[in-house]
Amino acid sequence: MKSIYFALTMLMLWSCQTNPKKSTVEASVSSSKIGVLLVNHGSVSKNWRSMLLDVEKSVTADIKTDGRVSDVRTAFMEYTEPSIATQLKAFDAEGYDEVVIVPIFLTISSHTNSDIPNICGLANNPDVQKELAAEKIEVYRAKAKVTVAPLLDYPSVLKKNIARRVAALSDQSGDEGVALIAYGDASFNQQWEELVEDIGKYLKVQTGIGSISYGWCGHLVRYSSEPTKKAIEKVLELEEKAIVIPVLVANDEYFQGEIIQNGVNAIEQHEDRVAYKQDAILPDANINKWVVNITKEMVDKISPAI
Repeated sequence: MKSIYFALTMLMLWSCQTNPKKSTVEASVSSSKIGVLLVNHGSVSKNWRSMLLDVEKSVTADIKTDGRVSDVRTAFMEYTEPSIATQLKAFDAEGYDEVVIVPIFLTISSHTNSDIPNICGLANNPDVQKELAAEKIEVYRAKAKVTVAPLLDYPSVLKKNIARRVAALSDQSGDEGVALIAYGDASFNQQWEELVEDIGKYLKVQTGIGSISYGWCGHLVRYSSEPTKKAIEKVLELEEKAIVIPVLVANDEYFQGEIIQNGVNAIEQHEDRVAYKQDAILPDANINKWVVNITKEMVDKISPAI
């Protein structure tokens, strides 16, 4: 009888020691309701949008695995819903305390530096907000605390992506160069040039290809095909063949299918002299892994893992 009483007493003592600890863990995990918002530029292209939504599908389970993040969603900055404002309103309506914005953009631009901070209430620039209103982009200051993660040019994953795509189009002849075609940005032209030049340096080391050029295809050049053509011609001045790589997040029928393709088509005998595939940075499992890792780094600052 004494042994039974002793066993029950020990069990009660064990319960008293472990339950508070368990409650503390649960309280720590659930003290802040955290949401993650994957933000991208947006496009009228359904194919383009699908590639970004596929990122959300691929990363959600890994981001939510330890219970600190309640949900992962996607927002398009412009052109289509769900917008940033729409998603932030939804997070507020559902009682979220924190929202981590993960911008899936290549590097700094007027969108990441000015537009997104003003859209989500982290900045209050009347001139920017006037421009957003003219473009019918809604501004919304969330009740939840909003933090923004670093951009995609932060890790080496982008360089590895480009190198892989160059290798896929290379004929290994040794008489070829690469033309990198990116969107560009007038306000941050130096940073965009540094981005493509840094990629070019990486390609020279990893592939042995020495001739690298670049051109813009976005608003900076008024969506002209001429910079693509000139970038290809610059390579062909030194090499027999040019490999054209779109440094664009997703595949858009207008950018890859018309602007860049028309630049390729403008090259004499382009069928033999230019290697081009209408592809994009996505899909890429390493990009998905980067999204998961950068999200966890941000969440660690809000709710450290136990």
